Amino acid sequence: MTQDHHLTLNPGALSLTDLRTAWGTPGRLTLAPEAYAAIATSAATVQAIVAKGDPAYGINTGFGILAKRHIPADQLEQLQRNLILSHAVGTGELLPDHVVRLILLTKIGSLARGYSGVRTLIVDTLIALYNAGIMPAIPCQGSVGASGDLAPLAHMTLALLGVGQVRMRGEIMDARTALDAAGIAPVVLAAKEGLALINGTQVSTALALHGLFLAERLLEAAMVTGSLSLDAARGSDAPFDPRVHAVRGQPGQIAAAKIYRELVAGSAIRASHLVGDERVQDPYSLRCQPQVMGAVMDLIAQAGRTLLVESNAVTDNPLVFPDTGEVISGGNFHAEPVAFAADTLALAIAEIGALAERRIALLIDATLSGLPPFLVREPGVNSGFMIAHVTAAALASENKSLAHPASVDSLPTSANQEDHVSMATFAARRLGQMAHNTGVIVGIELLAAAQGIEFHRPLTSSSHLEHVHAKLREHVKAFDEDRFFAPDIEAARRMVMEGELSAACKDLFAALH
Repeated sequence: MTQDHHLTLNPGALSLTDLRTAWGTPGRLTLAPEAYAAIATSAATVQAIVAKGDPAYGINTGFGILAKRHIPADQLEQLQRNLILSHAVGTGELLPDHVVRLILLTKIGSLARGYSGVRTLIVDTLIALYNAGIMPAIPCQGSVGASGDLAPLAHMTLALLGVGQVRMRGEIMDARTALDAAGIAPVVLAAKEGLALINGTQVSTALALHGLFLAERLLEAAMVTGSLSLDAARGSDAPFDPRVHAVRGQPGQIAAAKIYRELVAGSAIRASHLVGDERVQDPYSLRCQPQVMGAVMDLIAQAGRTLLVESNAVTDNPLVFPDTGEVISGGNFHAEPVAFAADTLALAIAEIGALAERRIALLIDATLSGLPPFLVREPGVNSGFMIAHVTAAALASENKSLAHPASVDSLPTSANQEDHVSMATFAARRLGQMAHNTGVIVGIELLAAAQGIEFHRPLTSSSHLEHVHAKLREHVKAFDEDRFFAPDIEAARRMVMEGELSAACKDLFAALH
């Protein structure tokens, strides 16, 4: 979905491609016309319950442990407004626009399935915010990932009321100012609407999708840099032989080995040491790349399947079933599936970085790589990649702590009414920092491996890898002597995180999406 592309949303039918594109670029959203009937029927069911007056949780009662308090009909609008104001208690940095877009998109899709009891006005106003590029200012901290992402989604809902702040075209401004500029009228919430808006897993899911899409880029980039390192260290491609992987049968491993074979195919560097090389086996960080990265590939795919289901799910409470007129309290807001997916992604991201760090260590060690110490021609007067590796080691170690599963923790809230929670929002939020760390590590490996293959000139690597090498040299010159190194590392990190390495070999990675 590019800036001028319209996504027609069929509730329950978002694809990972839709989500990945919305994450990557702003665009316009239209709800499929046939969805409006289900929304209207659901809202009418709620209004019938209000008219009847019998207590129904979330419609004419208090919330959480206050559910026994019956609220008179003339206070229901105030009840919903108070709910939003009292629950908007987030703290920390604001979520970036690409995450907020995913929150809005998945919340719209969930409400539009017709089980939440909101009016079409609510869905249309959310769509108007999305299309105008008005991103609610949502603090990143304050959710335990059960009872819904209450605090962050309350901050999202404030924008509908014209309260609080939003970000528009990169500028923070009052929500009412942005709504007025876009010609969007603030809404007055009807019965159940506030609760439907703040119940749900959309924030933890959006953060986990952010981690998923970054993990995909890191996986692909690290397979490229790992192949470059293989050539730089004059390693063997024999461990990528399809027969080796077929007898084990792990699908990710088989797919990864095929990509590695294609990445290094035709390398003159490899051909130069096919005969007479006294080394029998390479270190694990070179030889076991298909096994490790294949397992990572499988984890990422499994997390993607879970998060796709959740992105299309109805996760608020209570749920309205218009066919019978029932309102049923359940627990779809409990984000345990998201927490598990995020914890899985944390393992994958950490391992991508851990393996890349080991390859950097190999390349700078002349006794293992056969390259000049620290990848510089005059070591001693020059330190070369010595401390760049220290940075990689520091970040790999940091990721080990961050990879501790968040889902095993729980802290009861709401006077013990909500006595088991998922911690999915933190589980997902920490993926961004982990991805940054791994992006730096893989960026350093890119620099080191590119330096390494230059010591083998005039021999060349494969066509794929030489293309990547040339793209890097458009941003960073060769490291002939010590210089201010941090800008080079940042340039390489951006190439990794922005998908330039994947794009350079996009035909090899197309099947992964």
